[in-house]
Amino acid sequence: MANPKRRHSTSRQNKRRANWKITAENSGLCPQCKSPKLPHRICPKCGFYNGVSVVKIKEKKQEEQKGK
Repeated sequence: MANPKRRHSTSRQNKRRANWKITAENSGLCPQCKSPKLPHRICPKCGFYNGVSVVKIKEKKQEEQKGK
């Protein structure tokens, strides 16, 4: 099996790694509640996907939170 004859310089190595950067996730708006959500995923706020209610989201009761 072939092996490299000489070592790659650090500048060459760094040039190769120059494109390893963090990118922000793409996000869109939910057409139902207008909150940000990831594409092709159920909205975490309202539970809709593609205009259909898929998951029922439990809402916290405000009365219980005020009493505590």
